[in-house]
Amino acid sequence: MPYSHPHNGQSPFTPSAQDLIRVGSRRWFLQTGLAGVGGLTVPQLLQAQATQKAATTQPKSVILFWLSGGLSHIDSWDPKPDAPVEVRGPFGVTATKVPGIRISDQLPLQAKIMDKLTLIRSVDATASNHTPITLQAGNPLARRGGDETTWPAMGSVVSKFYGPNDPQLPPFIGLTAPGQWKADVYGAGKMGVTYNPVSGEELKGRLTLPQGITAARLADRSTLRAGFDRLRNDLDLSGTMQEMDKSTAQAVDLVLSGKAQKAFHVEAESAKLRDAYGRDSLGEKALLARRLVEAGVTFTLVSGAWGYFDHHGDNVRWGGIVKGLKPLLPRLDQVIYTLVNDLEDRGLLDNTLVLVLTEFGRGPVINKEAGRDHWVNCMSILMAGGGLRHGQVIGSTDARGYDIKERRVRPQDLAATMFHYFGIDLNSAWVAADGRPMPIVVEGGQPIFELF
Repeated sequence: MPYSHPHNGQSPFTPSAQDLIRVGSRRWFLQTGLAGVGGLTVPQLLQAQATQKAATTQPKSVILFWLSGGLSHIDSWDPKPDAPVEVRGPFGVTATKVPGIRISDQLPLQAKIMDKLTLIRSVDATASNHTPITLQAGNPLARRGGDETTWPAMGSVVSKFYGPNDPQLPPFIGLTAPGQWKADVYGAGKMGVTYNPVSGEELKGRLTLPQGITAARLADRSTLRAGFDRLRNDLDLSGTMQEMDKSTAQAVDLVLSGKAQKAFHVEAESAKLRDAYGRDSLGEKALLARRLVEAGVTFTLVSGAWGYFDHHGDNVRWGGIVKGLKPLLPRLDQVIYTLVNDLEDRGLLDNTLVLVLTEFGRGPVINKEAGRDHWVNCMSILMAGGGLRHGQVIGSTDARGYDIKERRVRPQDLAATMFHYFGIDLNSAWVAADGRPMPIVVEGGQPIFELF
């Protein structure tokens, strides 16, 4: 649907740059990305992306859960009940709704909906070393930190090549703990800040107007243009004008439309549903992710300080964060169960792909602290929804969970699967600053055919 401005009338008031600065708006425009206004229209980029999806019957979305630290495959989705006790660990197994598939007895709710889930037990994590970007980018070449952060996360690629389901909302939002998005969500790397995720905390900060600026004055875009052009000339934007123009239009739309405010109002949900998700950080973020999908956000990443799966020891705390499988697995189980059913009840599941990813697997032998150490040979992940084929297990590991036995799935295969789901051409490339084309799928990545 083409975008239309909320107001095209005339206003007797035409503010100057000095007027705007005097009411304290300069700081607000800088903080919310509203500097550099060349005309308050939706950027051509967003319009083009919306047009690309016009031919599709239903917009597609993703909710990606990122389990920081590395979830044990053996203690969750790839149990080894016949292995020695030091390998199989303290938990038992439970049968699931799909005959022949068994998972940890700490995940009884997921067992009830296994027909709606897919487990991939043969993910190759050898490129990872506490490097979330590796799997979030779907790229074994990706690394985190400093100049090595070149490759964009999958959410950023989707942001560029698929775009927003609603041009008034960001295409990529990261729901993390305050200040953690650079560490856990990652962004567009050298593809450009235009395609970085918007953090939930940042987005909340954009939803109020500064003193002296009203929605009516912002809505009168035609008369504000000249004043904002003068404001643009006062600012040194260091070559980021195009990005600031995009942020400007998007941020103004966020304020005027009210869609983002409505999406973040989880208090509007029933007490029963909020209790079902759980009223902690994980539950609130998962519920908010569903609301963002409904509002029109394409890609939502759920991460942050609700728990930390770097469980070298069990049932301990790290930096004040719950750490260990005994407290964390039941919460993960409840949230995935509730989200999948909630999406289905609302008719959203077939067009919302849910992924649960982590950094790597965990050592096949329990350590002295009753935990497991890093293990990059293999890991397990979970998928649901998206109109894909579910009720299956893809791949397997050996009898002790040491290594992949069959059907190796690499990070680039995850990326190809994600982009194929969105209908993005797998031969697409973005252009680096030095003019080099950078492919979105590297080293022969292929969609996981069993899902389609």
